[in-house]
Amino acid sequence: MASLKALRNRIASVKGIRKITKAQQMVAASKFRRALDAAIAARPYAEKMGEAIANLAGGMKDNPGAPKLLTGTGKDDTHLLIVATSDRGLCGGFNTNIVRLAKQKIEALRRDGKKVLILCVGRKGRDQLRRVHGPLIVDTVEFTGVKRIGFANAQAVGKRVLAMFDEGVFDKATVVYARFKSVMSQIPTATQLIPAPVEETKTGGAFYEYEPDEREILADLLPRNVSVQIFHALLENVAGEFGAKMTAMDGATRNADEVIDKVTLLYNRTRQAQITKELIEIISGAEAL
Repeated sequence: MASLKALRNRIASVKGIRKITKAQQMVAASKFRRALDAAIAARPYAEKMGEAIANLAGGMKDNPGAPKLLTGTGKDDTHLLIVATSDRGLCGGFNTNIVRLAKQKIEALRRDGKKVLILCVGRKGRDQLRRVHGPLIVDTVEFTGVKRIGFANAQAVGKRVLAMFDEGVFDKATVVYARFKSVMSQIPTATQLIPAPVEETKTGGAFYEYEPDEREILADLLPRNVSVQIFHALLENVAGEFGAKMTAMDGATRNADEVIDKVTLLYNRTRQAQITKELIEIISGAEAL
C-alpha cells in the first residue's frame, strides 16, 4: 500500500496537471470563435475561385497554349504532398488523423510506382512523418511565432510550391489538411492544387467574352489560386486545432478530477487505517500493563 506522503504528492501532482489542462481549455475556447469565423468566411472565396477558374478553363484545358498550372506537365511521375498540421500538441488525435491520411496517400502512390515528396507545414506533421518517411521530406514550414495566420503566410508557402513546380521538381501537388466540421469532428481532406482541378460548370448555354482573354486571366488567377487554397486549408486547420484542443483538454480535466477523487478517497482510507492501527496498539499496550 502506498504511503500517505506518496498519496499526498500524487494528489498535488494531478491538481497541478488539472490547472494546466483547464488553462489550455480556456485559451483554446477564447481563440476558437475567431478562428472559426475566419475559416467560414474563407470557404466561399475559395469555392468561387475554383468556379471562376472552371468557367475560364472550360475551353482551354486541351489547348496547347494553356498554362501548365492548368494542364500539368504532361507527366504523372512525381507527386508533392503538402501536409498541413499544427505546430503545437495537446489537441487529441487532430494531427494524427491528418498524418494517417497522408501516409495512406503516400503508400498508394508508391505502390503505383510514383515518386513522392513531402512539404510539411507544421512541426507535428514533420515529427510523425520523419519516423518512416524522413527521406521524402523536402522542407518544413513553421508558424510557431505567428499569433494569427494571415494570407501572407499562405502566400509564402504558395510561392515555394510554385517555384518548385517551375523548376520541374514535381508533376502534381496535393494539400492534406483537416476540414472543420464541429468541435468534436474534423475531417481529414486531400485537395489537388496542381494542376488545378476543373469541374464542369452549368452556365445555362450562356456565352461569355473575356477582356483580356482567358489565357491572360488564368495566368494571374492560377498562381493566386494555389495560395488561396493553401490559406483556406490553414484556416480550416486552425479552427479544427482549437476545437480539438477544447475537447481534449476538457476530457483531460474531467479525468484529472476523477483521479483526484479516487486518490483522495484512498488517502482518507489509508489514513483512517493507520489511526485505527495506532489506537489498537495503544489500547493493547495499556491492557498489557
